[in-house]
Amino acid sequence: MVGTALSVLSISLLALAGTGVPLTSQATVVALLQALVSALAMNVAIVGINQLYDIEIDKVNKPYLPLASGALTPAQGLAIVVVSSVVGTGVGLAAGSPPLLATLLVSLALGVAYSADHPLLRWKRSPVLAAACILAVRAIIVQLGFYAHMRAAVLGAGAAAAGAVGTGVGAAKAAAAGAAAAASAASTSAAPAGLAGGLSGLLGWLTASYSPSVLFVATFMLFFSIVIALFKDIPDVLGDRQAGMRTLSVRLGEGAVFRLCVGLLAAAYCWAMAASLVLPGSLPARAALFVGHALLCGLLLVRSRAVDTRSRAGLADHYMFVWKLFYAEYLLIPLFG
Repeated sequence: MVGTALSVLSISLLALAGTGVPLTSQATVVALLQALVSALAMNVAIVGINQLYDIEIDKVNKPYLPLASGALTPAQGLAIVVVSSVVGTGVGLAAGSPPLLATLLVSLALGVAYSADHPLLRWKRSPVLAAACILAVRAIIVQLGFYAHMRAAVLGAGAAAAGAVGTGVGAAKAAAAGAAAAASAASTSAAPAGLAGGLSGLLGWLTASYSPSVLFVATFMLFFSIVIALFKDIPDVLGDRQAGMRTLSVRLGEGAVFRLCVGLLAAAYCWAMAASLVLPGSLPARAALFVGHALLCGLLLVRSRAVDTRSRAGLADHYMFVWKLFYAEYLLIPLFG
């Protein structure tokens, strides 16, 4: 929840760069609240869907979770998912923002496709499809979607969201019905319907014009999301193997995937340091970006050397450390503006 709120705020601040519109303006505050409330609600729905379908696996890997521990019944969990998805979709519709609504619907549909144990779904069984889901949401949809939403809100239906404006809220309402049904896990065809409907809005704002800095941020977060997608399965090898989940960690072993993740993330940090030297921006901002990424890279390498890849607890702790690095990146992103 904290990470979701931080990401929305960070991307929104980046979207304000160069507009001359203050953070305290009415348009900015309203757009930010719309994004925050809907994103948090949809995050609860997506996480809830995953936990509903992973109860038996989580009893081995994460017994402290509400459904796995018995603190909540499956019926209560389903109710939370339905209410959260309806609230998130409702805010998106009320906002009248095609980029925001498309972001919410596509994220929800991919969340269902990732977790739901139905024909053609349960994409988490495939390392490629599982990674694709996480990458699409974390690296592309969230970054560009909330950026386009904020730009459209503060600048109006201008060049920053020209493609998104023509999408129409009417078509998005039809997609919302399919995505909401998918969230309730009552229909096996709801995820493709929600995904197809959301894509009509998605294509509009993906064709909008983005600055080199925004495109760099999206690409950098793509690398980071690859690391998270791979790393999340390393501490869960025991439960995944018992459940027949052929994740990359199950296939290659914890140590090999751990080293791959560290290498990818270190390379991404070095790339960010180089980009800070050439991307447009003030000298203090560029210096802060260079030093900030150098420090984060150093922390990663030092912490990684101390990890025993044979220790499940140590791997789980390091996975949470990687998430902290991910959140720290959102503190640097506004400086790219």
